[in-house]
Amino acid sequence: MVPMEVGAGSLRRDVFVEEDAEVNQRLHLDLLDEARTNSKLKISAYQQRIVRYFNKKVKSVSFKVGDLVLRKVMPNTKIAQHGVLGANWEGPYKVKAILWKETYRWEDLDGKLIPRAWNAEHLRKYYQ
Repeated sequence: MVPMEVGAGSLRRDVFVEEDAEVNQRLHLDLLDEARTNSKLKISAYQQRIVRYFNKKVKSVSFKVGDLVLRKVMPNTKIAQHGVLGANWEGPYKVKAILWKETYRWEDLDGKLIPRAWNAEHLRKYYQ
């Protein structure tokens, strides 16, 4: 006895023509480069929209040499005993040099140079 699924035909199987399938496959392979080009264009347009949105929302922060700044306390420099009520910012520090756009080298108020440069993302202007 033959199972129902094997014995019953389907429209797709009944109208299948192997030569048509090969022709369609060659046609789709010929159009593959065009589809890739279209998808690259869509991706680049999407990325441009994302950049435009980001640039509209971001606020640039810049400091001058001699400005006083606070540094964000990072998780590895946070004092564990202070817990949740510990300081989020430390300083003040004085901007010593501008290395690159929004990248600064700075020193503490005693004139001791801080060993590495910091991005403006981790700094905040200090008001006296």
